[in-house]
Amino acid sequence: MTDARKRSLGTVLLVLFFAAGALICLVTIFALAFPGGFLESICRLKPEARVQFQEIGRGTSIVLMTLVGTACGLSAIGLARHAQWGRWLAVAVLVINLVGDSLNALLRHDPKTLIGLPIGGLMIWYLSRLRR
Repeated sequence: MTDARKRSLGTVLLVLFFAAGALICLVTIFALAFPGGFLESICRLKPEARVQFQEIGRGTSIVLMTLVGTACGLSAIGLARHAQWGRWLAVAVLVINLVGDSLNALLRHDPKTLIGLPIGGLMIWYLSRLRR
């Protein structure tokens, strides 16, 4: 049986989720690298993100988004290949995201970020149940 036949719908959806995360990071990197360019309109999607990126600086923001995008892209590749490292990297990315969401809720008093907790928790639960 080939890998394609064994791939579950849940795994396919997680691969797409992490690939989308990598793509979003790439677009954000270009928007940060070329302010005022053709990607300027994406800043309207989440205006507070622009302020947060400005607070930490353009260079640091680009490095951060590169790290996040690389982690998401590698997670997608690893999950698509049924690699154990891909599953663990995906779990690590999700755990870091859950910590970030929790800190945003507590320190920035932003309860909207709490929606990520059950979603991320379910993804981690699913990944922990995958048999390799």
